[in-house]
Amino acid sequence: MFGYRVPAPDEAMLISGGRRGLGGAPFRVVTGHGKFVVPFFRKTRFLSLAMCESEVTETCVTKQGIALHVRAVIAFKVGNDHESIINAGQRFLSDQDQMSVLTGRIFAGHLRAIIGSMTVEEIVTERQKLAAEVLDTSKTEMAKIGLIVDSLQIQSIDDGDTGYIDAMSAPHKAAIQRQAQIAQAQATQAAVEAEQEAARRQAEYARKTAVVKAEYSAEVDRAQAQAAQAGPLAQAHAQREVLDAQTELAERQALLRQKQLVAEVVKPAEAEAERVRILAAAEAQRMKIQAEAAASYDRVALDRMLIDQLPQIVKEAAGGLSGANVNVLNGADGLGEIAAGLVSQGLTILDSVRQNLGGQESDGRRTEENRNNGLLQLHSGKNKKSDDGPVDVD
Repeated sequence: MFGYRVPAPDEAMLISGGRRGLGGAPFRVVTGHGKFVVPFFRKTRFLSLAMCESEVTETCVTKQGIALHVRAVIAFKVGNDHESIINAGQRFLSDQDQMSVLTGRIFAGHLRAIIGSMTVEEIVTERQKLAAEVLDTSKTEMAKIGLIVDSLQIQSIDDGDTGYIDAMSAPHKAAIQRQAQIAQAQATQAAVEAEQEAARRQAEYARKTAVVKAEYSAEVDRAQAQAAQAGPLAQAHAQREVLDAQTELAERQALLRQKQLVAEVVKPAEAEAERVRILAAAEAQRMKIQAEAAASYDRVALDRMLIDQLPQIVKEAAGGLSGANVNVLNGADGLGEIAAGLVSQGLTILDSVRQNLGGQESDGRRTEENRNNGLLQLHSGKNKKSDDGPVDVD
C-alpha cells in the first residue's frame, strides 16, 4: 500500500521527521510491524539487527614480557532494545560496516590489557578465562555504542620464534608421547592378542568342524555298517530261532525218551526188584521158620536123647564110685542120699545143656558138633568127679 512501510525481521525501521522518538531521540524506532509513513514529510531508514563478525589479530606482551600473537573472533550485533538501536543508529546508520572495525579495535585494546596481566601458562591453559575477562571489560563500552557481544573465541596463540610455548609443552609432549607409545604398545598387544584370539577361535572352529565332520562320517559309516549287517543279523537271528526251536524239540524228545525209558525199563526193573526182594524176604522168612522149626526139633531130639542117656550117665557116675573109698556114716540112708545126689547131678547137667541151647536160638542152627561137645563135657565132668577121690557124706 502506498506510504505503508514494513521492516524485515532482522531490521529496525527508523522514521525521522515529525514527532521525536522515545527519550527525545531524533527518530522513531519500529521493529516487528509496519507503519504508515507520509511521503515527502517523513524519511525512513533501516538498521540491520543481524549477527556481525569481527576478527582481531594482535601482538600482546604477557606479564612475563613474552610477546604473543593472539587471534580472536568476536560475534556481535545491535541490541534489540530501543536504547541500543537508537545508540547504534546515531553512530553507524550511515556506514554500518564501521561496526566491525570499531568493535575489533575496542576488543584489541582490552585483549592487550588482559593479556598483559596474565602469564603464558595462564593464557594457554585458561583461554576461557581470558575471553570472559575481555568480555566483562568491554561490555560497558559496547553498550554505549548500542552493540552486544554474543561470543568471543580465542582462535590461536603463538609466541613466534621464542619457543616458550614449545618448551612449556615439552614435558607434556613427552608425557603425551610416552602415553602415546604406551597406548600404541597396548594397542599392538591388544591387536596381537586379538589376532591370537581370532586364530585360536578359528582353530577351535576348525577343530569343532573337523569333530563334527568326523562324527557325521562315523555316524554315516555306522549306519552303513548297520544297514550292511541288517541282512546277516536277521538271518543269524532266524537261524538262532531255528536252533532254539530244534534245541527245545530235542530237549522235549529227550524228556519223552527218558519218560519212555522210565516206563519201559526203570519201572519194570523196579517192579522186578521189588518182586525179587519180596520173594527173597519170603524165602528168608520161610528159611527162618524152617530153621526155628529145625532148632525146635533138635531141642526135642536132644532132650529125648538126654533123657534116654540119663540112666546111662547115672550109671556111669555110679560106676565111678565102685572103686572109690566111700564111707557111709548112716547106713542105708546115707547110701540113698548118695544115689539121690548122683541123680540130682545128672539132672543139673541136663538143665545146663538146655540153657545153652536156649541162648543160641537166634542163630537158627545147631550142629551135631555142639551136641557132641555137650556130651563130652558131661563125660568129662563125670570123670573129674571120679578122679577127686572118695566122697565124704556127713
